[in-house]
Amino acid sequence: MMHGMWWLLIIIAVIAVLWLIASKRGDTSVANSKAKKPNNDALQKTAALIEKTFSHYRVTRRSNHLLVTKHALKIAMITMDKKIPVGERLLGDVRVLNYHRVPNVAILKEALSSAS
Repeated sequence: MMHGMWWLLIIIAVIAVLWLIASKRGDTSVANSKAKKPNNDALQKTAALIEKTFSHYRVTRRSNHLLVTKHALKIAMITMDKKIPVGERLLGDVRVLNYHRVPNVAILKEALSSAS
């Protein structure tokens, strides 16, 4: 009878240790996923401005850029990156527009009309 009790205690201790390890690993993965999610308010404001002002364009939000389409054709990609100089360049047939802060309606109108 005594041998059966020791096995039971060992099994309970192993289960408790495995549960503690699993709970610690689960907590760090949740914290890392929240830290990886980008929060770019300038892109959100720009997307809202384009949707409100230019209703014929469709804006798709990606993690680091906005993709502007018109009739299922990619017109422009808008990024907000302070490491890259402000301006525009071509990436294939798509014009890539980089800004450091939210552009105003006049700048967007000029950039999108030249892109299409």
